[in-house]
Amino acid sequence: MSRKPAARAVAPWVRTRLRTAPGAAISFGLLILVTAFLAAALPWTVDAYETDGLRHAITDAPPRRTAMTMTTRASSSLVPEAQATELSPAKLRQRRDKLVPLLPQPLRVDPADSAYGARTTTRLPTLDPWLPMPDGIPPELVLDAPSALAANARYLSGRAPGAREDGGMEAAVSENTAKTLHLKAGSVVHVSGTDGKPKAITITGVVRPVGVKRAFWSFDPTLHTPVNSMKGSIDDPKWYWIAALIVSPETAPQFVNTLGEPEQYWRFAPEAGHLTAQDTDKLAAALASVGAGPGLVRIRDVLGDNGGFTTDLDLVVGGFRGLRDSIASVVAVAVFGVGAVAAVVLLMTGGLFTARRHHELALMRSRGASLAGIGGRLLGEMAAVAVPAAVLGLALAFVFTGASADRLVPGCLAALAVTLIGCLVVPLRAVFLHRRPQLHSARDDLIVARPSRRRTVVELTFLVLAVGAVTALRRRGVDDTAGGPGSGTDPNAVAPSSVDYLVSAAPVLIALIAAFVLVRLYPLPLRWAVRPARRLRGAIGFLSLARAGRSSATGALPLLALLVALTTAAFGGAVLTGVDEARDHAAYLATGADARVSGGTGWAPLAAGVEKTVRDFPGVREVSPVQVELGLELPARPGIDDTGMGAPLIGVEPGSYARLADRLGLGAFPAGLLKDTGTGGPKAVGDNERVVPAIASPKVAERLGDKPLEIMAAAGRFHVKVVAVRTVTPALPERDFLLVNAADLVNQAPNTLLVTGGALDGKALRAAVLAKDKSGYVGLASEKRAGTVESPLQTGAERLYLVAIAAGAGYAVLALLLSLLQAAPERTTLLARLRTMGLTRSQGRLLLALEALPQALPAAVGGVVVGWATIQLLSPGVDLGRLALDGSTSEAMGLGATLRADVWSLGLPAAGVVVLAAGAAVTQAWWAARKGSIKELRAGDAR
Repeated sequence: MSRKPAARAVAPWVRTRLRTAPGAAISFGLLILVTAFLAAALPWTVDAYETDGLRHAITDAPPRRTAMTMTTRASSSLVPEAQATELSPAKLRQRRDKLVPLLPQPLRVDPADSAYGARTTTRLPTLDPWLPMPDGIPPELVLDAPSALAANARYLSGRAPGAREDGGMEAAVSENTAKTLHLKAGSVVHVSGTDGKPKAITITGVVRPVGVKRAFWSFDPTLHTPVNSMKGSIDDPKWYWIAALIVSPETAPQFVNTLGEPEQYWRFAPEAGHLTAQDTDKLAAALASVGAGPGLVRIRDVLGDNGGFTTDLDLVVGGFRGLRDSIASVVAVAVFGVGAVAAVVLLMTGGLFTARRHHELALMRSRGASLAGIGGRLLGEMAAVAVPAAVLGLALAFVFTGASADRLVPGCLAALAVTLIGCLVVPLRAVFLHRRPQLHSARDDLIVARPSRRRTVVELTFLVLAVGAVTALRRRGVDDTAGGPGSGTDPNAVAPSSVDYLVSAAPVLIALIAAFVLVRLYPLPLRWAVRPARRLRGAIGFLSLARAGRSSATGALPLLALLVALTTAAFGGAVLTGVDEARDHAAYLATGADARVSGGTGWAPLAAGVEKTVRDFPGVREVSPVQVELGLELPARPGIDDTGMGAPLIGVEPGSYARLADRLGLGAFPAGLLKDTGTGGPKAVGDNERVVPAIASPKVAERLGDKPLEIMAAAGRFHVKVVAVRTVTPALPERDFLLVNAADLVNQAPNTLLVTGGALDGKALRAAVLAKDKSGYVGLASEKRAGTVESPLQTGAERLYLVAIAAGAGYAVLALLLSLLQAAPERTTLLARLRTMGLTRSQGRLLLALEALPQALPAAVGGVVVGWATIQLLSPGVDLGRLALDGSTSEAMGLGATLRADVWSLGLPAAGVVVLAAGAAVTQAWWAARKGSIKELRAGDAR
């Protein structure tokens, strides 16, 4: 008897299940899509701003630093004719064509900004008495024969220099050189020759540089502007001019007939447009090779033993690497936080799906379904939704970030990790829970759950990791590469990674330990609160606490997600606040106020009407006039080795100046310390014994001591007594100082105004001041602050931090909603049954709101406490100086930047958790009352 073929299933399992719950499938797909998008976009975004940062570092640096210069000199053993041949344009061009291919990848040459030629290395004194000689010393000239002069200059008069039939030299000069040395087309200057006879150089034209900041002109500034240099000692200086003549390349061979010791040069400007962040280490290795390695050997094969290679490009690249590594270590903290929250949310989503289908899977298991069959079916369901959603998220991330095709792997791996978690969490959890058939499920209340030994071991393991991470971070700092490869101190070293993952995970580990502690302590306050609640009138309070105690023991996951999200938000807010405060402080160190107005050069007094103009300017709230006198010779108290010390004398109006110092946090002091003695002004001339109170910097105070000492200044002659010591003051934040009341000075002439005001229009203020004083200066703190952000690395990292905080907050909200959704059917059934017993709608809303608070309040309070503790623990090891102040002065960089606890980032997300939890519960109660309770009251219906 033949066997009948097995009947096919009426409907495929995956299609049937997806059609049964389309809303859940769509929601899960959206979660996977967003998570895959963020995960894939992260490495591509970092690549993008690091690539922009590398290119910016090279293109924004002065061309003199980035130019790769190769030089050589003709051997002294050659006859003059042979040496002259080495300087010919044809020979220089031939060698250039051989040198360019020798540069190892990824080094490339920008032909438009590159030049080659010959120049004299020894300056040649002129022999013409009609040239300007400030102190009787004749000007000294550098003869330079660069290529491509016509492409980098515009002739104002005359013509281009060329080769003369009589063997004479012709040269062009820049506009500034012509004005300074009184040269024009047709002028002839003379220098000494090797035969002792003067060598004539005819000026054939005057040029104006095109792009004076380009490499052609900036490598040797004397090429476009003469330099007034000094000979002799400081006590008896002798000034003279140094200038350059641009000689025709055809006449460069005649340099051998001068005393200038000529050399050949090839200055190659680097091309940065093709570089990416992944080329950084290769670029450093290539520069090391041509600087002192195999590359230099190949260069000398072309140039001879005298060949050399010099550049500061390696230092530029090293500085970029240091900034990149510092910022990457800080950004990694935010990435770990968001990644942990996202992973927990995916696990919670899988837990919700498994819980909703618990009875279905238990029935299948009891009827003989195998674990492999159940796992396979669930894996198919999840993959049918997760894989297309992840692929779509990956494609959107690729389009949004503009990633290059050769950097697909990091983003694809990140999206793959999200896909695997989304696909595997439900089948693995279901297989684990149903590894044995279950007749009924026991209570899984959080309040009665007892931690197992395995759980205790896991918690202790994470505790050890957290302690180790915090200890390492406080000792080494968040950037563990300081002074190592990639820090900028050794540009030739190669660092494979600058991020210590354990250290960067410290905030997440701290939040994890806090979640473990809260889960263990959670039953205690519930037990304490239930007892008095029993004796209260009404059942709402008791029922809400009893319901909170009956919550699932798996509530540790939402608590962990909330704590990690709140800690990440607090840490991110502390980073951004610390960066903002550091930039503000650096700006005020540069200006001393919101705006600084001063007279012309040499601290000249303010012109008449300037102070009134500034006081009347829109937005100005207060003006503090200041009189600064530099170079005051300080007396020394007895017992001090008097080697001489000078410091500025600063006269201020105590009231406004004290308010300014207090607002900026720059040496605040009570205005009464500089109380007016009433002995200032013209009437005090001759009264040299009067004593004026003063505030001094530490070094000045140490020199003057606590006894009155006589001061002889242009502002008057009097005695000063130090009444207070401050390390900094707004008028001159970065210098030693002696601060007195301006009213006590004999000659009162303010030369600086420190302006307090908001939203000042710098352009309009500058125009108003210049209308009164043509040589006036106006500096705004807002402009200085903008100068602290120079690299795309800084702006890119800050944007990434903001996105990370927002994403963490979004996932925290989702985690809270998922925790509420998991018990939503049970709460709806409870409300339906209680309404049959007389529970009103308002009481139902109150019941669910109070039930949600015992879980939301510990998470909110714990998030605030853990966030604040994390900032305090990690602050000593986190230096935000490079992120905040990479473009600032060394003084500002020396102050550093640390984490600053921000009230808003601590309190606002925590309050949002409580409000959202209560709001969601109230919304569910309202919706349940509106929908009706027929379905929930069906006997035996578990839906």
